[in-house]
Amino acid sequence: MSTAETVRDEAVREGSVHDLSVPDGSVREGSVHDLSVPDGSVRERTPARRAAAPWHADPYVRALHAGRGPLFLRRADGWMLPLDVERWCADADAADRTVLRRCQGPILDIGCGPGRLVAALTLHGHPCLGIDVSQAAVARTVRAGGPALCRSVFEPLPGEGRWGTALLIDGNIGIGGDPRALLARVAQLTAPDGLLIAEAAAADVDERVRVRVDDGRGDVGTAFPWARVGVRALLHHAQAVGWSPVEQWTARDRGFVSLRRTPPLPRSGTER
Repeated sequence: MSTAETVRDEAVREGSVHDLSVPDGSVREGSVHDLSVPDGSVRERTPARRAAAPWHADPYVRALHAGRGPLFLRRADGWMLPLDVERWCADADAADRTVLRRCQGPILDIGCGPGRLVAALTLHGHPCLGIDVSQAAVARTVRAGGPALCRSVFEPLPGEGRWGTALLIDGNIGIGGDPRALLARVAQLTAPDGLLIAEAAAADVDERVRVRVDDGRGDVGTAFPWARVGVRALLHHAQAVGWSPVEQWTARDRGFVSLRRTPPLPRSGTER
């Protein structure tokens, strides 16, 4: 059994970010909280720019408020990918728990959505933070009891270089439409021995597309870049930017991969 498989649900406090709580339990519109200050306090930053338009689109916001779909990502050719809003808005399920058991250190959930993973981690005492570009998603995460910021993964984030685990679940390897760039960014966010757990597409696919959020009834959002990668493509892109595979597993027909930063090769004695 691998080390990852032996990780249990106990809180991991060693090396954690000083304070990952939002002091009044809320995330205010148009502002974020800086959680990286060295004295452990939480300070208000200058107002952040409003999150990218696609995830403020009415179909997505309405689905989150209702806790159900239908909701899709629609390509220009008409093909539609169903989004599992009901599962996102429910409690963490058995497949999610296989991910949570493998987490270590402070955990950053990238694209946390309505926050089921952050809420579950918080419930079990794990220091964690969710980030999402949707204010509606962040607000729902906070209501569920988890700390969250309305911010893109490509913006400055608290605890850069110190996160023990980063999560890219529910297709979030597609954020930005460039998996390799996203994986390189995550490498900047995690500690040198940090872990990345990513969910891959069920199909053996490696595609870059532009999509819109679509409710299947004629209401659509603005177009934005997205990507879909299966396990083979995910591993290829990850290794290209310095990640080494640790483990692969499947739970409830969902496929997951865990990776660690590849340590640099030792310098030879003849190098100057």
